[in-house]
Amino acid sequence: MLELRHLNTMLAIDEAGSLVEAAERLHVTQSALSHQLKDLEHRLGVSLIVRRTRPIRFTPAGARLLVLARQVLPQVKHTETELRRLAAGRSGRLHIAIECHSCFQWLMPALDRFREAWPEVQLDLSAAFSFTPQSALVRGDLDMVITSDPVDNDAVRYLPLFRYELVLAVARGSALARGRHVEAGDLADQVLIAYPVEHERLDVFTAFLDPAGVAPASVRTAELTPMMVQLVAAGRGVAALPNWALTEYLDLKLVEAARLGEGGVWRTLYAAVRQGDETVPFVQEFMEIGRDLCFQNLSGIRRAD
Repeated sequence: MLELRHLNTMLAIDEAGSLVEAAERLHVTQSALSHQLKDLEHRLGVSLIVRRTRPIRFTPAGARLLVLARQVLPQVKHTETELRRLAAGRSGRLHIAIECHSCFQWLMPALDRFREAWPEVQLDLSAAFSFTPQSALVRGDLDMVITSDPVDNDAVRYLPLFRYELVLAVARGSALARGRHVEAGDLADQVLIAYPVEHERLDVFTAFLDPAGVAPASVRTAELTPMMVQLVAAGRGVAALPNWALTEYLDLKLVEAARLGEGGVWRTLYAAVRQGDETVPFVQEFMEIGRDLCFQNLSGIRRAD
C-alpha cells in the first residue's frame, strides 16, 4: 500500500508547510499532488492532513506516517549512496571555486555532509574572485565552479542549483523602499556598495543598470555581506544582494529591500563542471545534497530547470 513516493510526499508537505510549495519541490502540479494524497488516504482509509490550515497540520495518522518517512527515507538515500560508491569507486577529486560571495551560507554545510558520505573524495574550496575560473575548469585545475554567469563553452556543463531574486538593500525609511519597485535611474544618484570584483561580473550591472545605460553616482566595495549590510543600515549607500542572503537582516529590521524593476531581476545559480563529469556519481551526490540543503534553509528561492 505504501510506496517511497508517498513518504517523499509527506516529508515535502511537512517541510514546505503547504501543498503549493510541496508540489513545487516535488516537480508536480498542485492538483496532481492533491490527487496523490487523496488516493493514499483512500487506500489507507484514513485522513492524513487537516485541510485549509496554514501551515498544514497532520492528523494522528499523518503524523505517524511522517515519522516513518523520517526513519525510512534517510536509510534509503544512504543505501543508494553506498551502491553508487561501490559501482563507481570510492575515490576522486572535487576542487570547487565559487564566484558567489554569499554562497558560504549553504555551501559549507553541504561540504560537511558530502564529506560524511564520500570521505575518500579529495575536497578543496577556493574563492574565484581574482581569476577566471571557467578556464581553470576546462584545463582541469578545477572540477566545479559555483556561478550565476554561464559562459558559452561546449566543454562545460552548467547544472542549475536554484533561482533567486536580486533585490536592493536600502536603509530603513529610505524613499527607495516606498514604491513597489525601483527603476535603474533611481540609482543614478546613489552610492552602490558592491563586492570587489569587475563590474561585468556583478549582476546589478549586467542585468539591471547596463541595459538601461545607467551608472551609480559612485561604487564602494566591501568583501563581506555583513559589512555591506552595516554600511547600508548606516545610510552610506545601497547594495544589490540575493534575496535569500538578506533574509536574516530583514528579520532583524536592519535594512529594507526593494525590487529591481517591475518584474524583478531573477538569476540562476549553477554548478559548472566539465562535459561528461555531470554523470560522475559523487558529482551527482554533491548536487543532490546542495539542492536539498538550499531548499531546506534558504528563503525566496525557486526550482531551476
